[in-house]
Amino acid sequence: MQRIHFQETKSTAPYNKGNVVLTRSGRLLKAELAYHGAYGMGEKYNGLNQKGNTVVNGVEEKFCFQGDKTYCTTPFFWTDTGFGLYVDTCEVTTFDFQEDCILISLPEKADIVVFHGTPMKIVRDYMSLFGQAQLPPEWVFGTWISANRWNTQRDAEEQIEKLKKYDFPASVIVLEAWSDEATFYIWNGAKYVPKENNAPFAYEDFDFSDTPWPDPKGLVEKLHDAGLRLLLWQVPVYKKQGADEAPNAQNDRDWAEAMDHKLCVMTKEGTPYAIPAGHWFSGSLVPDFSNEETYRSWFDKRKYLLDIGVDGFKTDGGEFIYEHETRFSDGTTGADGCNRYARDYTESYNRFVGENRVIFSRAGFAGQHTVPCLWAGDQQSQNCELRSVLNAGLSAAASGILFWGFDIAGFAGPPPTPDLYRRATQMACFCPIMQWHSEPDGGQFQELMPGFDGNNERSPWNIADLYNEPALLDEMRFWHQLREKLRPYLWQTAQQCVENSTPMMRPLVYLWPDDNKVCACDDEYMLGDNLLVAPLLEENADNRTVYLPEGEWIGFFDKKHYDGGQVYTVSAGKTLPVFVREGTEFTMEVGVFPC
Repeated sequence: MQRIHFQETKSTAPYNKGNVVLTRSGRLLKAELAYHGAYGMGEKYNGLNQKGNTVVNGVEEKFCFQGDKTYCTTPFFWTDTGFGLYVDTCEVTTFDFQEDCILISLPEKADIVVFHGTPMKIVRDYMSLFGQAQLPPEWVFGTWISANRWNTQRDAEEQIEKLKKYDFPASVIVLEAWSDEATFYIWNGAKYVPKENNAPFAYEDFDFSDTPWPDPKGLVEKLHDAGLRLLLWQVPVYKKQGADEAPNAQNDRDWAEAMDHKLCVMTKEGTPYAIPAGHWFSGSLVPDFSNEETYRSWFDKRKYLLDIGVDGFKTDGGEFIYEHETRFSDGTTGADGCNRYARDYTESYNRFVGENRVIFSRAGFAGQHTVPCLWAGDQQSQNCELRSVLNAGLSAAASGILFWGFDIAGFAGPPPTPDLYRRATQMACFCPIMQWHSEPDGGQFQELMPGFDGNNERSPWNIADLYNEPALLDEMRFWHQLREKLRPYLWQTAQQCVENSTPMMRPLVYLWPDDNKVCACDDEYMLGDNLLVAPLLEENADNRTVYLPEGEWIGFFDKKHYDGGQVYTVSAGKTLPVFVREGTEFTMEVGVFPC
């Protein structure tokens, strides 16, 4: 690993090593090298290998069909030929991956860090620039359940009953529609006296009678007794109430405090920056987490949630810096903040929750491995979106992100077909985080959902009921119970991943860069050291071709022996192709798959 200060160098060829030549002309850096694939660049939905693409490294909120956009980016890549490069800047950069060279647009001042070695070494060295990855609690590796339509305490408690009724294990429940939709830290309907001087609330300051959430503390205890940890949804805004929304006195006071004490991101003129029209939460102010006073004020208001036992937060948003002329309290501008803000936001929440809790974030930037965990954002329930989240998970892993998950079979639109739901559940079972989630009833696509009455909850029992396929429920129970059996392996793997700075999901090229067939194989991955997973991505597919790298392999479900270095057409039936590396200590009683 070598850091190069290009802005301090007059040479036209400041770096020449290992058949890689770097030259700079103005703000354009040219890397001349031979390579078949370029990997990393954050969470990329358009493919694992970015060769042939022009990649803009900017954090951007994109609802569904992300394409070349991403919520989580990093100006870092590595190649199959043993070269890696990171541009040490928070400003937007552009990487043009051409046939025999890579052209990189640079800001006026930016250090370049170059790496050589195996992909494993390059990713490890890149991660070391930011610090050690953080190990989440063991319960993260169970099944997560979520639905935006759960907007009352009774809804949440019903999930305990349904898990028991249908015999499904789960370890985490996420509540999105829990708050007042104004402050985002007060339970919906709670009665209280707004605080003078914006002093923090205690739980006892609220009257929860006759509200959708009559006993939040009791709810947390009930969830814990049922083996469920609770995460609450968050978004980093001082919300601008719409014309059709009731005024909120506490939100008004939060606004006044943010403006009077400059706790929010500011404009260059010294006025509060508001999210521009046409964007999510337009008109709202954005908390400035580079300001320690903002941190204190923001989290003092949320501390009572931890006091009653909340186990973490789903930190949504974070892509709200759209203007380069904005100003932060530490002297930086929006040119940095458009990317850095996502990291500041998630790092602040991670600092707040401390050990034995977790945050689950959508947006992120370079070094995001220090803040577990990441999810792939919003997709519709279509087969092409399943492929895009596989791309996202593998490229995130290639960028050093250890713990990642997605919304099973998509978050939005008409409910997934039973087969899409089946295949997405199978893949999620063999991902670091397994979670189902969905929009509120009807969501943004109610007109496309005839016959479903707007109910698009992605729970296994609801999907089975919507399609009148009770056998599907038995299938899904198998995968959820298999996930429980995998938990010891996942937990052991997670600890090793943190210790060794290695992602849980590993693109095959990460481990076998010298195998030409592997470079063309972008829809398989290793889960830890022992499991090779080949998801089914096409509707009603019951077989697919699989390339097995060198070594000997045993089918996880069919128990057959397979020689490595060969391509097989594997018939999976209603399972999916998974293989165990022969000679490892991995053993498990899978159980009987329902016919």
